[in-house]
Amino acid sequence: MVELLSKLGTWNWLIIGLVLMSIETFAPGVFMLWLGLAALIVGLLSFGIAWSWQAQVIAFAALAIAMVPLWRYYSGRNARPTDKPFLNRRAEGLVGRVFTLEKPIVDGVGTVRIDDTVWRVSGPDAPSGSRVKIVSADGASLKVDAA
Repeated sequence: MVELLSKLGTWNWLIIGLVLMSIETFAPGVFMLWLGLAALIVGLLSFGIAWSWQAQVIAFAALAIAMVPLWRYYSGRNARPTDKPFLNRRAEGLVGRVFTLEKPIVDGVGTVRIDDTVWRVSGPDAPSGSRVKIVSADGASLKVDAA
């Protein structure tokens, strides 16, 4: 193993970087991307610096650890506001709206039809056809009060 590590060279780091980045395409999660980028940087630095394999491994580890906080800082600063803030949180976008009960709320549970979807609602008992206001969302269940 020491023999393999002692022969780490520029091209080995570049190949490792490309392999790690290609793994990212098959298992996305933006984790292997940072490891691959760190390996590519070590490989590119190895073109100009003659350093031992220990120094290369330490540089790779340091770069791999530093990449995530740097990216979080950079992406957080450059985040643009969106015109669809509830795109993946549809239920939260319904809070504050008023709808008509499809089925009565009995023992705290009923349903309301919103567009083409029937939502489960919880709240004070109310007859079918009553107007209710959505006050909060918890997953696929909506909490309502009388409107």
